[in-house]
Amino acid sequence: MPGKLETGTPLITHDGAPVEVRRSARRRRTVAAFWENGTAVVAIPAHFSRAQEADWVHRMLEKLRTQGEKRSSGAGRRPSSDAALAAHAAQLSARYFGGRSAPTSVRWVSNQNSRWGSATPSDGSIRLSDKLRPMPQWVIDYVLLHELAHLLVAGHNAAFWKLLEAYPETERAKAFLEGVSFATSRGLPAGEAATPGDAD
Repeated sequence: MPGKLETGTPLITHDGAPVEVRRSARRRRTVAAFWENGTAVVAIPAHFSRAQEADWVHRMLEKLRTQGEKRSSGAGRRPSSDAALAAHAAQLSARYFGGRSAPTSVRWVSNQNSRWGSATPSDGSIRLSDKLRPMPQWVIDYVLLHELAHLLVAGHNAAFWKLLEAYPETERAKAFLEGVSFATSRGLPAGEAATPGDAD
């Protein structure tokens, strides 16, 4: 059940994602926070008071926010190999789509000059343009999720975009890629990093 403040206002993260507080009789002292289908889940012991719950939810949401900023800034290891990219895609699918999108292969390619990525639902394959490599991780994650969503919904209809609502950086990443495309189409320096195109 989604968490609520004392006023009855639904809990949300700093970037607007829903928050669910789960009380567990099996938990004695430990508290955990993780993402599940676009929802921030905070798991606490069932015996916690409301004050303890509020304190720990605040702490754990801050922890998730910090972890997200580290990922967005490119901290940590980036998926440079095809195997690492495939593993990362599986993690994104589990986090945002409940693991429903299960590609048979995910790889970097150098022959996509008009698209950031592409997916073939019939064989479950996903390809990402290597022009994405120097871009922020949150942009790469958006393109990966875009292609993972295409394995579930072929077109760009309402059901497709509904899937991508779970990712909090969708609109920001779309704007980023549109900016790069605009710059490169006019011969501006961004063309050194990428070529025009869309995730498709």
